[in-house]
Amino acid sequence: MSLRIGLVGLPNAGKSTLFNALVEGARAEVAHYPFCTIEPNVGVVEVPDGRVRVLAEREGAARAVPAVVQVVDIAGLVRHASRGEGLGNQFLAHVREMDALALVLRCFRSGEVPHVEGTVDPIRDLEILELELIAKDLETVEKRMARVEKPARSGDRRAAEEREILEVLHRILSSAEPLRRHRATLAPEVLEYAQGVLFLLSLKPVFWVANLGEEDLPGGEGNPQVTRLRERAREEGVPVVALCAELEAQLLELSPPEREEMLGLYGLEQPGLKRFIEEGYRLLDLLTFYTVNEKEARARSAPRGTTALAAAESIHTDLARGFIAAEVINFREYLQAENLAEARRRGWVRLEGRDYRLEDGDILYIRFRP
Repeated sequence: MSLRIGLVGLPNAGKSTLFNALVEGARAEVAHYPFCTIEPNVGVVEVPDGRVRVLAEREGAARAVPAVVQVVDIAGLVRHASRGEGLGNQFLAHVREMDALALVLRCFRSGEVPHVEGTVDPIRDLEILELELIAKDLETVEKRMARVEKPARSGDRRAAEEREILEVLHRILSSAEPLRRHRATLAPEVLEYAQGVLFLLSLKPVFWVANLGEEDLPGGEGNPQVTRLRERAREEGVPVVALCAELEAQLLELSPPEREEMLGLYGLEQPGLKRFIEEGYRLLDLLTFYTVNEKEARARSAPRGTTALAAAESIHTDLARGFIAAEVINFREYLQAENLAEARRRGWVRLEGRDYRLEDGDILYIRFRP
């Protein structure tokens, strides 16, 4: 599957700079005025994973192919976007297509880059973003309620059930709370309807990106705005990734030894981009499984709970159509052998049926009838 992370933020928050750093070779326009990004920029980013390289080396595969995520730089949102301000509905339609959202919050201070709200305040910016998503969801729910009201009053059972679900969603949204705060308590039928029918925005998983100035590195501990943001994140149980998008973009221009030296100068153990990608991957509770042949060792992402049959179909529909069984060994066990051939000789590779649920690190070989 392809995970899509949408970069969402106010204008001049640093989204396009972050996108250019994430997607090496990308060149989204970066300018100090609102809406320099109109159509979304889309890039593919590799998920850091050393296991696939080990698998390729041991099995003599010609190349190692990591799992990837799509990162989408979406035009800046402004106050009252839900009412059509700025790029309004166009922006919100792009957000609807994302699997997860990275809310990019400006924490850096710069007289050269004006703030659309006049001052730097990530908490205020966060509340603007959240309220606009909630307002759009509320509009979506109210439009649907108007459609089902008449048939529900006329005795249509399905319409009446739909109205009950809509009333639950309306109560939450009317209190200006994002639906994801209530994910654990929403009934399965309400959650399924909100996600699969209405595609509501405030239900999407999020993490916050604190975009620092270089003077705030390594982690923004001396910046009171970042401290406030982290306190808010702890209250809401939202992950925060603190990085300096400008520095991350500069690192791409350097050789690997120069990058290491630059990271050391700022007290950083690793690029912030690695944490960004890992957080997005973790947020959707994905696992990684592997396939290997003489041509390539490939890492593949899948939702936790994916069955062997579904994994086979994600590789190729023919494998699912003729599925017989899956040969499986987890990477932890695989490391105790020299290669798959030795693991088979030792009886460590087991046969699993179509309903087997994958674990992170499983190496699969699908037996099938052509």
